[in-house]
Amino acid sequence: MEIYVVKAGDSVDSIGAAFGANVEQIIFDNQLEYPYKLAIGQALLINEYDRNAQRAISVSGYAYPFISPWVLEQTLPYLSELPIFSYGFTREGELLPPTHGDDTWMIAEAKRFGTMPILTLTPFGPDGNFNNQLIHSVVNSDEYSKRLIQNLLEVMTEKEYEGVDIDFEYILAEDRDAFSTFVWKVAETMRANGYHTSIALAPKTSADQAGLLYQGKDYRELGEAADHVLLMTYEWGYTYGPPMAVAPIHQVRRVVEYALTEIPADKIDLGIPNYGYDWPLPFERGVTKAVTIGNVQAVRIAVEQGAEIMFDSLSESPYFTYVSNGIAHEVWFEDVRSLQAKFNLIREYGLRGCGYWQIMKWFRANWLLLHYQFYIMK
Repeated sequence: MEIYVVKAGDSVDSIGAAFGANVEQIIFDNQLEYPYKLAIGQALLINEYDRNAQRAISVSGYAYPFISPWVLEQTLPYLSELPIFSYGFTREGELLPPTHGDDTWMIAEAKRFGTMPILTLTPFGPDGNFNNQLIHSVVNSDEYSKRLIQNLLEVMTEKEYEGVDIDFEYILAEDRDAFSTFVWKVAETMRANGYHTSIALAPKTSADQAGLLYQGKDYRELGEAADHVLLMTYEWGYTYGPPMAVAPIHQVRRVVEYALTEIPADKIDLGIPNYGYDWPLPFERGVTKAVTIGNVQAVRIAVEQGAEIMFDSLSESPYFTYVSNGIAHEVWFEDVRSLQAKFNLIREYGLRGCGYWQIMKWFRANWLLLHYQFYIMK
């Protein structure tokens, strides 16, 4: 397998000839569109290997019930777990079904491919945003927490889920210990009934890190309670923030190194973004809003705009700029080079695996690279 960066004058035919590779395979693996124009700086995956090897790490990917059935079918062979997003709950601990559609068909599809369907639990309020008052109400009440856990157990049994993933964000600092106790209760109940429990963790770099995302989560306690954790190592670049890499590797490394001081490596999954952002410029805080785009879409924009794709050496992430209708844009996304850097980190620290937010858009080269790195070489 090779990662090739396109140079001026290259074509898929000349690249195929240089590597002795099948041109149709290059086009297919990299989702190139006819007439197969390339952007200077674009990273292409060139691969010839046995694709039937067994998985060597745990791989999960969040998905909403409205995911394209075709995209889910393409992705499931690469996943060991499918966290379905998401169930909610009331202040009194009543479980609420997914608001984005029926999850039954996804559970059936996961089982067809030997992938574990996972119930994702989130504290979304009526406005569709994370609501820490819901968390506060449930984790501080034995009655409400018992009701929620019992409701979870009943739905998981009825629908044949195989685990639960707790994705609570913006937990109040005052609820830190109560939340840890709640996770212990969930995990112990699930283990007693043959299910496993995971938890999504905001990307902390120290135990006393300030901020609403971080203060309510005790890495050590939660790592001990849950069967495994997902480090949400993305969103440095985000919708309302300034243009930058979504998951800069130097920042991701800091989170991993801190997590390892609190949680065993074989319990840690590295979070990986499956998206990028397109920011209009100039950036004005509180006004500018980036558009979320897929990684394949980002490259197609670069091709259409005649933009050269650059690669930032510090964040190990691709980016480019362009001007459309008089408006300047800056785009950051993921390609096989930035993904390779993250896979290297998983191997370097012997982590349990990785988890994707999210798998709604199909990025074939990512899965082929992952397959090669951990299904063949490890």
